[in-house]
Amino acid sequence: MSDNATATPEFDDLLEANRAFADDFTLGGFDGVAHAGVALVTCMDSRIDPLGMLGLKPGDAKIFRNPGGRVTAAALEALVLGVHLLGVERILVVPHTRCAMTKYSETELREVIGEKAGADASWQGFHVIADQDAALKADVMAVRSHPLIPDTIAVGGFMYDVDSGLLDRRA
Repeated sequence: MSDNATATPEFDDLLEANRAFADDFTLGGFDGVAHAGVALVTCMDSRIDPLGMLGLKPGDAKIFRNPGGRVTAAALEALVLGVHLLGVERILVVPHTRCAMTKYSETELREVIGEKAGADASWQGFHVIADQDAALKADVMAVRSHPLIPDTIAVGGFMYDVDSGLLDRRA
């Protein structure tokens, strides 16, 4: 049975790459536990290789990504699940240098997006970051103080430098 959605070429290169990936796929049957006991909250920025920057491999960590690498309600949900069900013992919160979420105010970003979209974006929240260090400290505190994340879990806040690849502990 054919579907019109599968007949378009926009994803052909990615599907071809996926077939090559599947030819050598070795993670079938994997248990889904974070084998290195690590969870990482970081930005969706494509300059970040979450596993590579920590010397980890697939299966070692739980990774939650969003704009700015913020500890949101959804990130906290993922961390609680990771801690209690998936072997997480260490949590890293890792925003990065030169983040787009630090370049605009909320109003400016809504205007830019509205212009590019050709539609009113005044209703959309983007959660811009005025002070990355303050936001990182608040995010780390949100994890440390969460009632379902025990004090035995190590939590750290780090800034990732997208130009050097280095992490700098900030919280």
